[in-house]
Amino acid sequence: MKNEQPVGRIRFMDQQRVNLDGFAVENAELGLTALRSPADPAPSLVITDGRVTELDGVPEAQFDSIDAYIARHGLDLAVAQEAMALSDLAFARLLVDPAVPRQEVVRLSGGATPAKLTRVLAMLRPPELVIAMTKLRARRTPSNQAHVTNRLDDPLLLAADAATAAAFGFREVETTVPVLGDAPSNAVACLIGAAFGADGVLIQCSVEEAMELELGMRGLTSYAETVSLYGTEQVFTDGDDTPWSKAFLTSAYASRGMKMRVSSGAGAEVLMAGAEGKSMLYLEARCVALARAIGAQGVQNGGIDGASVAAAVPGGLRELMSENVMAMMRNLESCSGNDALMSESDMRRTSRTLPIALAGSDFVFSGFGSIQRYDNMFGPSNFNAEDIDDFLAMQRDWGIDGGLRTVAPARIAELRREAAQACRAVYAHLGLADFTDEHVELAVDAAGSKDLGETDTLAVLVAAQAIRQRGLTVVDIVAALDECGYFHEAERTMAFAQVRLSGDYLQTSAIFDEQLRVLSLVTDPNDYGGPGTGYEPSPSRQREIDAIRQARGVADLRAEQAQFSVPLLAAAGPARPGQGPRDVVIGVSPAVGRDVWRCLSGLVVTDVLREMLAGLEEEGCTGRVVRFGDTVDLGRIGLAAARLAGSGIGIGLQGKGTALIHRRDLAPLANLELYSVAPSVTPELYRLLGANAARHAKGGTPDPARNPYSDEAIEARYHTTVIALMELERRRMVPGALPEELSLEGLT
Repeated sequence: MKNEQPVGRIRFMDQQRVNLDGFAVENAELGLTALRSPADPAPSLVITDGRVTELDGVPEAQFDSIDAYIARHGLDLAVAQEAMALSDLAFARLLVDPAVPRQEVVRLSGGATPAKLTRVLAMLRPPELVIAMTKLRARRTPSNQAHVTNRLDDPLLLAADAATAAAFGFREVETTVPVLGDAPSNAVACLIGAAFGADGVLIQCSVEEAMELELGMRGLTSYAETVSLYGTEQVFTDGDDTPWSKAFLTSAYASRGMKMRVSSGAGAEVLMAGAEGKSMLYLEARCVALARAIGAQGVQNGGIDGASVAAAVPGGLRELMSENVMAMMRNLESCSGNDALMSESDMRRTSRTLPIALAGSDFVFSGFGSIQRYDNMFGPSNFNAEDIDDFLAMQRDWGIDGGLRTVAPARIAELRREAAQACRAVYAHLGLADFTDEHVELAVDAAGSKDLGETDTLAVLVAAQAIRQRGLTVVDIVAALDECGYFHEAERTMAFAQVRLSGDYLQTSAIFDEQLRVLSLVTDPNDYGGPGTGYEPSPSRQREIDAIRQARGVADLRAEQAQFSVPLLAAAGPARPGQGPRDVVIGVSPAVGRDVWRCLSGLVVTDVLREMLAGLEEEGCTGRVVRFGDTVDLGRIGLAAARLAGSGIGIGLQGKGTALIHRRDLAPLANLELYSVAPSVTPELYRLLGANAARHAKGGTPDPARNPYSDEAIEARYHTTVIALMELERRRMVPGALPEELSLEGLT
């Protein structure tokens, strides 16, 4: 039997980007199950003489290292019996009940075992996860984190991009390297650049842990989140780690004044063939319990590198969001994933992110790729620079705060130039590297590293080695900025370094606002308790959210239209009825030639009129242009034009470009031909409309022109402009106004 191709509809569907994704058959044995696996243990907790002797069905004698650490350090035994006695349903309802304060959920969660929390969270439907996250995040004010990296580790581009990210409102900037040795240079470049964009932006350089800690101790970075936890002992062992080694590393960061989170998340154990048949949510529940036990400030979870693994199985996105809520239940900062591309489908990417943005999280992204996909050395994020405008519009659509704001294009250009020039000056002053004027200009204008052309990557490595070998610190960077004339940025960077020394930002879920005040669980606790409570953007913040750069009002349109005004279409007196059988009237709307000069297609109205008049002339008719000031309705304009015409045929034209042919004996809406898709009408079609009007005038039956087809969603693109155009038309409308003839001088 020969292979037959599927029908065209299926061939078309096969070409859509969602089919670039991988979808797995659920397989509990491999760990390819999201929320529930037959191998997940039943919740249990036995406490004997103040000591945990059984945890989720495992007796103490059989504890692995994860069980042992959770049993000794990860449970509040004072509340454990109460928490474990609650039914799963009763516990789940506490998460979404507005009458139950966040603190009560946190208190009970402290005594719940990983298996208990797994079963509770698996009960929540997607809208309930949104409610739970809204209530349970630690910090009242949502925030966001950016990735700032590039393929070349180019410091001038990093500085420009860090300034851009800070200006957009990201409160953390995370960088990494394709070449490990470049790390000190990347940290310095991002530190310099972010200082130009906004005050108080925390910087991380995600590299090998010893170097990361060293950079933090020098003040070049200010937080870390790459201490990885895993849900099975075998995967821990494969990485030469134990819960105790991770606890030691956590204390090393904290004792040296660095904020730190751990990283975990669904799919990691599956990818390493170490899931032991357990569900992804159960394995992550063990990680979150460990994070609480080892003293981390928060958790970066929700899939991370394994997000596409979770997304491949049924219910995977519910599992990813449940991970974030679980961290919140444990009173930890939640850095809510979204930092790995889980799909090539725009719809699936959005479905992954939108519920978290609606609920608000301590960090909506654990790395929004503020640079282009190809420059993201972590791998593409779920949203990247290609999606910033979309995310800003999404904030505006829902009236939510996702942590970002629109920045004027001129301001972005200014910041990028200042940051790149300052970075060059500091590197030259410290004897690290010399960059040309041309390199600065390329970095300022670059959309990504491909726009830089060939660069000296060895110079970056040499600079990084010098930073490390000479022991340069944030004080050296401040001094260099000051001596290079960047006094304001030097003061801001020094003030930020000083305020970090207070240690307040080591509290759970801490960020700095742009006044260098710490917002954390302690100073800015989430107080959501149902409608009318919790975080709401202030009026000034809401205006910032609403003011996307694409928004246009009537004043904007009036100014834009004025650029196309020409001294034509002057009034030439009252319009009179035509006498000749070849007389055709083109009726225009009230604002044409006054406030409206350009149609939605981009054509100037005078050019449209020229085409119509030419079409009439080609068929032996004469055209007149009459402005009707008493209506904006196209049908009535066309009908009034037909009743003035000697031939009884008229053309109606609105300023936006919609046009029709009318006849004096028809009802207002019963026109002969209509061009309704104004943005797509071409000069040739307007000329054809004039020719067809002439053919009607001569008693012929022309073949009507068809509206041009486009698969562009013209409604979304043009409706707001149409509203403003019609407002300009209405402001010129005068009830009872008599039609006026317009001069054709310059049109023919």
